[in-house]
Amino acid sequence: MGRLEPIASGFDHESAGLQEAAILNARFSGLTAERLIERALTEIFPGRIALVSSFGAESSVLLHLVASIDRGVPVVFMDTLRLFPETLAYRDMLVERLGLTDIRTITPEPAVLAKADPYKALWMTDADACCRIRKTEPLARAMEGFDAWFTGRKRFQAATRAAIQAFEQDGARIKVNPLASWSAEDLKAYIARHELPPHPLVAQGYPSIGCQPCTSKVKPGEDARAGRWRGLDKTECGIHLGLENDGSGI
Repeated sequence: MGRLEPIASGFDHESAGLQEAAILNARFSGLTAERLIERALTEIFPGRIALVSSFGAESSVLLHLVASIDRGVPVVFMDTLRLFPETLAYRDMLVERLGLTDIRTITPEPAVLAKADPYKALWMTDADACCRIRKTEPLARAMEGFDAWFTGRKRFQAATRAAIQAFEQDGARIKVNPLASWSAEDLKAYIARHELPPHPLVAQGYPSIGCQPCTSKVKPGEDARAGRWRGLDKTECGIHLGLENDGSGI
């Protein structure tokens, strides 16, 4: 069907995006994850959608679903240069296992790091700024030329994600969340059925995995993301708070 055009003139990007997301949710949100991905790849955003993956604790499910339809879908991976070594090894293993052919590893700008975080200690004084220069700004640059991107977010992961829909507006782009309604049990069943390898840190008590300095183990009874930025009033790195508001001008 091609990407939907704004229904009326006079809308700014945000209004048009909200309208487009609402239309897409009305038309397609009842589809299974597999069918939603297929329609996004072949009809809604053909050739204009990427998969953004952290290669974290649950990433294998969405990567496998997409690879089952098209192994050549661009997969954008942000290497913040502060990741666990286990995450980098897991990325390499999954890429080979799933036969992914277009992995785009994005890193922060060296000049920006040299100026803003020369001692790799910015996370201790301003975690938001650290995430911005290491994740949000690099991703915003990487998403140039794409109209949409797949994310692996689910409603059960945290209270801040409890209301996410299959399609969300992000500036002039649309985020597609095929797994939004999946439960932890759904993920486990899919992983077992397809014999997908786990991230090595999950067994050590890390159900949600980000940068090494800002990720801690999760205690029994806590939500899956409780170990991210523990002790701070922060629940997201920023990439899901609007790429076009990251200060990069993109």
